[in-house]
This record gives sequence, structure tokens and C-alpha cells, in this order.
Amino acid sequence: MNRRILIIIPAYNEQDNIISVVERLKQSVPQADYLIVDDCSNDGTAGICKSQGYHYLSLPINLGIGGGVQAEYKYALQNGYDIAVQHDGDGQHDPRYINAAIAPITDGSADIVIGSRFLVQGGGGFRSTAARRMGIRMLSGLVRFCCGTQVKDVTSGFRAVGREYIRFYAQEYPSDYPEPEAIVFASLNGARIREIPVVMHERENGSSSIDLKKSVYYMIKVSIAIFMCRLTGRRN
Repeated sequence: MNRRILIIIPAYNEQDNIISVVERLKQSVPQADYLIVDDCSNDGTAGICKSQGYHYLSLPINLGIGGGVQAEYKYALQNGYDIAVQHDGDGQHDPRYINAAIAPITDGSADIVIGSRFLVQGGGGFRSTAARRMGIRMLSGLVRFCCGTQVKDVTSGFRAVGREYIRFYAQEYPSDYPEPEAIVFASLNGARIREIPVVMHERENGSSSIDLKKSVYYMIKVSIAIFMCRLTGRRN
């Protein structure tokens, strides 16, 4: 059975990256559709998408990464897609791993598949700074403690999701720094979550929106959110 696949691409101020991201996607997964959600960028992202004839949606206000991703899950649900793949618009994700990510969903062995840079033998690719890696390990341990799910790369935005969890995330998705919380939400709902090794790259152009101050806020906010999910037993 042919599965309808949507690549969802959240983008904020990615005018220098979006063309290469989309063109590589077209080459690697020509069978898939894609949708860029421009999160009210203040650069030329939307104009480039329009001039290139890309499939895109421009949000009237900035919703943040969580709001942009949820908008794409709503689109995927309303348009009958079977699999949605999150793929960042900054060039860090390699679309050649998309087919490997969707395989466990199509064969029925997983509901959600996460691309992990920490499972690559030999440690190839971009792994972020030592401080951020330590933070990721701490969050990974907290997720495992709170919901029993072992995910090494809890902040990875490279993910494939089957139809049940397209519906789940269309209804409820964390708004601020959402990746670890989204794992907890799904795990508490009984999702079968699997990781696969992927090589990631440094962003091609521009700079990350998360600086040191935001990284500290991220750790505190996400840790509290994960504990609250566990204490309330939050489920859909």
C-alpha cells in the first residue's frame, strides 16, 4: 500500500537555507509532499518560497517552533496524510535518512521514529557543544525516569510520525522548546517510540536562536514541564 507522506518544514528567518533544504528534499524523497510553515519571519523567507513556487504557509504572527509544527500536523491530518516527517529548515537534517525513518512506521513496528545523532557509530556529524550534549543527557535521563522511555537524542527535531500521532499532535503539541515534551506526551499515551542513527550537520547559514541565556531557561522550563506531565499523568 502506498503511504501518503508529508515533510513538514518549520522555518523562521531561513532565507539563506530554504532553497537548498527544499531542493535536497525533492531529490531524496520525490515521492513525498512537503509544506514549509514560515513562522512570521522578518527576512525574505516567505518571498523566496513564493518566488520559487514552493508549497508554504505564512503565519500572521510568530507562534514559535511548537505552534508552527502543530499547524503542519493540523494540515497533515486535514489532508489525509499517513506519515508526517519533521525536517528543520536550517540545513542540519539530511533528507537521505527520511526513508529509514519512515520504514518502522510502514512496517508497523513503531508509531514515532526519532533521528539520533548519538547512535551513529564513530560519532560522525555535528553533535553540538559539550554543554548542550550534557544538557541533552540530563533531559534524556529525566524523560526515562518520568515515563520509562529511553531516547538518547530527546531534542532532535528529525522525526517521523504515523497517522495516529499526526492526529494526537494536531490536537495537542507543546508550544515552547517542544521536542522533549512531545516525547513525554506521546509516551504517556502509549506510543511506540524508536530511534535510528542519523548524521546531522551544522546549520548552513545564519545562527541558532538559542543562546546561553535561553539554554538555561530551556533546561529549567522543559524539566518542570516533564515533571508536571508525570505528576498529572497527562494523557489524551
